[in-house]
Amino acid sequence: MSADAHIAAFIREHLPVVAVPGVPELRLHKAGPASGVGRLGDAAPYWAYWWGGGLALARHVLDHPAQVVGRRVVDLGAGSGLIGIAAARAGAGSVMASEIDPHARAAIALNAAVNQVTLAGIVGDITDGPAPDADLLLVGDVFYAPEVAARVTAFLDRCVAAGLEVLVGDPWRSPLPVERLTLLARYDVAETGMAKPAGVFAYRAG
Repeated sequence: MSADAHIAAFIREHLPVVAVPGVPELRLHKAGPASGVGRLGDAAPYWAYWWGGGLALARHVLDHPAQVVGRRVVDLGAGSGLIGIAAARAGAGSVMASEIDPHARAAIALNAAVNQVTLAGIVGDITDGPAPDADLLLVGDVFYAPEVAARVTAFLDRCVAAGLEVLVGDPWRSPLPVERLTLLARYDVAETGMAKPAGVFAYRAG
């Protein structure tokens, strides 16, 4: 069995498919107390748990489908694929998921199949490159550490300069570049089971 097939088999066997809190029309493979997801490798399994920005942005996209209908969408730092799957369900013309963790990329493919949507591609990190050939960038929960926030901010500036629209979902973590953002909506979400507010923001270049 290949490494990718092993990861997919582990996720199918150990991470049950559950409804997304606050986004019940979607279902994802998620870790539970007995999942043993840490056995997959050294990378922290961020993709296996609920994150506030992703929950808020997925809810926003489904509630405002005109934001994505017919558009070429990129889900940056896709994690479980929740936001991109929501965009596909809402009628996006195409959705590409970008995620650095190979375990997460396997989960994205499985989660897309569970929700009966097709993604145009699942790729690795794109933040060191030029703006993608897209119309809209959806960015959930990537401002969790200062060094990551700095790299992502530079990339988003390139994307805005190239004409892309950028929407950000985040529960106001401290590295969030609030001076670049305009609050569009606020949602109460259940990040890893704990209630907290999260915002959906429009991003603007500095």
